[in-house]
Amino acid sequence: MLDRSDKQKSSVMPNTGDETLLLGVDTGGTYTDAVLFSEEHGVVAKAKSLTTRHDLAEGITAAAGSVVEQAAIVPSRVGLVSVSTTLATNALVEGQGGRVALVMIGFDERDVDREGLKKTLGNDPLIHCPGGHDVHGNARELDLEPLRSAIKGLAGEVTGFAVAAYFAVRNPAHELAARDLIRDATDLPVTCSHELSSKLGGPRRALTTLLNARLILMIDRLIGATRRFMDGSGIDAPLMVVRGDGALIDSKVAAMRPIETILSGPAASIVGARHMIGLDNAIVSDIGGTTTDIAVLDEGRPRLDPNGAVVGGHRTMVEAVAMRTYGLGGDSEVRLEEGALDPAILLGPRRLVPVALAASHHPQQVSEVLERQLRASNPGRLDGLLVMRTGLPDSHGAGLAVPETKLYADIADYPKALDRVLSSTAQTAKIARLVSRGLVHMIGFTPSDAAHVVGHQNNWNRTASEMAANLFARRRNGRGQPIASSASEISERILKALKRRSAELIFQTAFEEDGLDGVAMTASPLVQRALDAREGVAEVKLGLDRVVVGLGASALLHYAGLRALTGTDCIVPGDADVANAVGAVAGQVRVSATATVGQPREGLFRVTVGEAVNDFTCEEDALQFAESKLRISVTKLADVAGADAPEISFKREIRVATIEGQRMFVEATVVASASGRPRISV
Repeated sequence: MLDRSDKQKSSVMPNTGDETLLLGVDTGGTYTDAVLFSEEHGVVAKAKSLTTRHDLAEGITAAAGSVVEQAAIVPSRVGLVSVSTTLATNALVEGQGGRVALVMIGFDERDVDREGLKKTLGNDPLIHCPGGHDVHGNARELDLEPLRSAIKGLAGEVTGFAVAAYFAVRNPAHELAARDLIRDATDLPVTCSHELSSKLGGPRRALTTLLNARLILMIDRLIGATRRFMDGSGIDAPLMVVRGDGALIDSKVAAMRPIETILSGPAASIVGARHMIGLDNAIVSDIGGTTTDIAVLDEGRPRLDPNGAVVGGHRTMVEAVAMRTYGLGGDSEVRLEEGALDPAILLGPRRLVPVALAASHHPQQVSEVLERQLRASNPGRLDGLLVMRTGLPDSHGAGLAVPETKLYADIADYPKALDRVLSSTAQTAKIARLVSRGLVHMIGFTPSDAAHVVGHQNNWNRTASEMAANLFARRRNGRGQPIASSASEISERILKALKRRSAELIFQTAFEEDGLDGVAMTASPLVQRALDAREGVAEVKLGLDRVVVGLGASALLHYAGLRALTGTDCIVPGDADVANAVGAVAGQVRVSATATVGQPREGLFRVTVGEAVNDFTCEEDALQFAESKLRISVTKLADVAGADAPEISFKREIRVATIEGQRMFVEATVVASASGRPRISV
């Protein structure tokens, strides 16, 4: 297991007296960052540790424990602990998560083909039940017998259930009935679609619910790990989690709604960047081990995606920062373009454990594999690739096919050569399945290894990186020649490719923010010519209207010289390596609740607020009732979410039509919002 910490400390700032301090933690795909933060002095101490996926508490304890030790404070001075994370984001990008049974009530087969739901569902169980409601909340006949019959056989095959009913946002009764049936028969978590969104669009709401259910065990592990650190350290303070829109919520709420933490880490980075640079307009690009997250800061606030966050190709109903997440980072898989005479270097989207990192924990096993492959006269297709278990409990392997179970049994808790684990090419898909379930780590050559080879990084095993680089350099181009003459040459090319790809993604984001097709625009000959600075009679240049803010531990390395590609300054703040952790404690608690007012027939106004449905004969009475119920609801939500003295506001959106000069009510939406700083123990 990769269980040793890799710490990076900063100097402690001036004495903060008896001031209550805030502890921010960001658990990323590669590193766990921690800061001890003073609202008066800023960052008091910071530390980094490797994210230990088999037991997140080890990485959290190493990083968070270090900042408490640096500041030499008693645990009672910590008044708040807040966590941001890229775990949910990375899971969706890499296709990971638990196996979930999706229960669809009132939908037909055609609905499963919409919004990418069928593809996302994959081989997970799907149960159709008659029922659901119409747009006015009137019920169809409900029949839960298909669910009742399936539950017994599924209880040991899935990690949770997702329930989506037709027009549940107009009347959630059938989802509640299914939820109660599942809870009576199992002890597995159940997610209902109406709990996550009040927006119409059943298939996308079902998709969001499915993804939420898949992520519950993952976020539960994170919260549990943080709690274990707090208990072990004697810290008695509220525990918050950053949502994808940058707001904070109590950990108990996050545990049931983990889908809201997608883009949590990136959202926290925007909040942290704004705090550190003091600029209102910027493009923020945060490069981590697994992903690069890019967003636009406009007039001091991050832009939100009005259509729901998109992560890993999934368009969800989660309101979040308009963040573009790309599978590009320091630990991205390095590949070659296929079928080209002079193949280009391709990076990601899959994350690998860097060879240098694996070798720092298992030097003998890794070096023996690499040395054997280097002695071979010809390069092998699987050279430089190793595999090992992540250390998750066996229960996380529920639902594996028999061949996958057998292959998993052959993989150890130390690195083994992939060419010795696989007996046929057909097993490659089975390995991918084990990786997607989070059971197995793939180990291989990454940009982080390239940085070790050329001397820009030195925290892991450089010798192993050099051997892996030599193996990669031996690969053949379309002419049958090695693609590079040395480990250093191929490493420099890989780092250059990462910088250029970073610039492409920044421009792709800018084009999309301007309403253009970012992928097509970036791939156009003119943009490619500008990025390559190719000379010609027609000179082509690109630029941005605002600075680029580089965040992440490796931002100084990968974004150095980026101005030559983007045409604008690139700022890397002093605490860029822990911006997410800073943002985790700099945000506010924000919650909202929505009521809809429909008109099933003329003169009747139907109010749906949460799980309650009420009818009125007067429009204004219905609207005032909606606001009164929402005030109670949002006040309770804010309290549960951890807000201290929240401010409450209302917004009405009334749709009307004019027919023959007469105003005709169509529908109304009332939104109540509450916001405030999180409660801090003193």
